[in-house]
Amino acid sequence: MPITKAVITAAGRGTRFLPVVKAYVKELIAILDKPNIQYLVEEMIGAGITDIAIVKRPGSSELEKYFTPDSELEKYLTENNKLAMIDSLKFILSKAKITFIDQTPDLPYGNGTPILAAADFIGTDSFVYAFGDDLSIEAIPGTFLSQMITTFAKYQPSSVIAVEEVPPSEINRYASMKYIDDPLYPHRISGLFEKLPAETAPSLFGQGGRFILSNIYIDTLKNTAISKGELWLTDASNFLAKNGIVLTQTLPHGVWMTTGDPLRWLKANIILGLKHPVIGPELKKFLDTV
Repeated sequence: MPITKAVITAAGRGTRFLPVVKAYVKELIAILDKPNIQYLVEEMIGAGITDIAIVKRPGSSELEKYFTPDSELEKYLTENNKLAMIDSLKFILSKAKITFIDQTPDLPYGNGTPILAAADFIGTDSFVYAFGDDLSIEAIPGTFLSQMITTFAKYQPSSVIAVEEVPPSEINRYASMKYIDDPLYPHRISGLFEKLPAETAPSLFGQGGRFILSNIYIDTLKNTAISKGELWLTDASNFLAKNGIVLTQTLPHGVWMTTGDPLRWLKANIILGLKHPVIGPELKKFLDTV
């Protein structure tokens, strides 16, 4: 069956962006002229996803408001010949159904928790899982994700995890992969290990923020112990790597980056700004002077 569902995480507090996230959720912080989460949704649509669940904090309504048509705004923009300014948002709403799910307080804290919150949405299907505070930078959104989906369809593993080779100084920010040689399953891992220093990390391939997961992850996470106060997706993947098949797919250099802190968010703005046909030349000129 084709994969048509995606779950995007947006339930964190985003404390590294305080005080601004006191007013609105981190995923709505703009990168150029669009919020981070819109880039993710566009990526999902580019990969053929038609049903997207955004798992959010209870009581927050900013994301629903953003992805809900605003007739008064559209009327104003039409009257002032500016409707094209929200074309990208209107395109999203015409291509995908977006569901909003609360991550309720009875669920544990952790990056595996949104899967439990979205269990009814996922049902018996395999799905895309994406961290809401990162970004894929591609000429055609969804290109790499489509490749991951193709790998999943071909080998039918428990999961396909996006990875990126990072410098030794950076690997302690990610879960690092331990590879095994398997002629039947390329890039198979026997485990992954969270945030180890370079001298003990099994490889310099760090986990990215994109996953293709079978629905076996729901029951696996339900039976995964809390570690260091969190429910880790890594722990579920480790179990499935030992008891099933977990594969990785390497991100092309420079395609993926985190945006979860001010420095990396600023870098994302610069990279996308330099690629922008209108903004790019002026930005480059400015950067050359500073």
